[in-house]
Amino acid sequence: MYDYLIVGCGFAGAVLAERLASAGNKKVLIIDKRNHIGGNAYDYYDEHGILVHKYGPHIFHTNSKEIFEYLGRFTEWRPYEHRVLASIDGQLVPVPINLNTINKLYGLNLSSEEMEVFLAAKREPVQQVLTSEDVVLGSVGKELYEKFFKGYTIKQWGIAPADLDASVTARVPTRINKDDRYFTDTYQAMPLRGYTHMFERMLAHPNIHIMLNADYEAVKQSFICKQTIYTGPIDAFFNYRFGKLPYRSIDFKFQTLEQENFQPCGTINYPMSQLYTRITEFKRLTGQSHPKTTIVMEYPTAEGDPYYPIPRKENQSLYNQYKALAEKFPDVHFTGRLGTYRYYNMDQVVAQSLALFKKLSASDRPLNGAVKKAVASKL
Repeated sequence: MYDYLIVGCGFAGAVLAERLASAGNKKVLIIDKRNHIGGNAYDYYDEHGILVHKYGPHIFHTNSKEIFEYLGRFTEWRPYEHRVLASIDGQLVPVPINLNTINKLYGLNLSSEEMEVFLAAKREPVQQVLTSEDVVLGSVGKELYEKFFKGYTIKQWGIAPADLDASVTARVPTRINKDDRYFTDTYQAMPLRGYTHMFERMLAHPNIHIMLNADYEAVKQSFICKQTIYTGPIDAFFNYRFGKLPYRSIDFKFQTLEQENFQPCGTINYPMSQLYTRITEFKRLTGQSHPKTTIVMEYPTAEGDPYYPIPRKENQSLYNQYKALAEKFPDVHFTGRLGTYRYYNMDQVVAQSLALFKKLSASDRPLNGAVKKAVASKL
C-alpha cells in the first residue's frame, strides 16, 4: 500500500514525491507514461555525446531563494544568463527589445531617455488592454509589433495576437536600458550535470518507487494508494467529459553539425522569416566542450504532446468546469501546468508543488486533545 500515487514525473510530481517521502515520511508510487523521469525537462547525451534537451531548451531562473536552494540540494549550479537574438530585417538584434535593439535596428545612438521618447512616438493608444496585441501596441507601437511579435505569435500559438490573452505578450518586457539578458531574475543557472541527474538525486529515496512506461488506469487498478496527485491534463483525467482543452505542441528537429559552434548565442528567434520559431544551440546553454554541436529547430503544431495551455477566455471557462468537477474528488490533487491549465515557468511549478506539500502536511497532522474535543462536540 502507498500513501500517494503521483502521476507524472516532471517537476510538479518529482518535487512532491521528494517532499512527501523525505519530509513527510510517506510511501510514494510515482509513475510516468514515458520511458524516462524529468518530464519535459528531461535531458540526455545524444549519439555524439552532446547533452541535449529532448523537449526543447529549459533555462532555469527564479527570484525565489527558497526554490533555488531547495533544488540546489540535488544539483550543483552552473551560472548562466540566457541571451536571445531575433532575425529582423536581415540583422540579428537582441530580444527582449532594449536600447541596443533599437540602436542597431535603426542605426541610431539613442540614450535611455531618448529611447523613451522614441517609443512614446510609436505607441498606439489602447482604451482597454484585453489581448496580446493590445499589450504590444500600447508598449512599442505597430511597426515593432509586426517585426517582433505578430509573426512569432501566430506561429507559436496558431492564433493572431488580437485573439490571444494579454498575459502571453505581457511576459516579454521592453527595456530602455542596455540589459540584453532574456531574464532578469536574481537566480539564473543551469544544473551542472543536467536536469535528469538532478531528478535522479531528487527521487533517490527508499520511500519512492518509480514506474515508467506506466498507464495510470492500469496502475490504479493494481495498487492501493490512499491519495492521488495528478500532474497530467485535467481533461484527460475526466475522459474529456466537457470536451478537450486545447494545447500547443512542438515538433523538434535536431541536427548535429561538424563544427564547434553554430550561432552567437543560445537561442535565435525567427519571427517571420522561417516556418520554425527559433533555433537553440545546446552547448551555449550547458557550457559543454565538444568538437561538434547540436541544434534544435522548433515547429509549433496543434498536434502532439500537450506543452502549452492556450490562454484564451473560452479555454479558461472550459477549464473552470473541470476544476469544479475536480473539487468533488478530495483525495485527488491536481497540479502542474497540465493539471491546472496554467502557463507556468519551472520555478512556478516548483513553488506550486511546495505549497501543495505544505497543504497536504497540514491536513495530515494529528489533532491535539483540545482540537479533538472541539471536533467531537460538533459530531
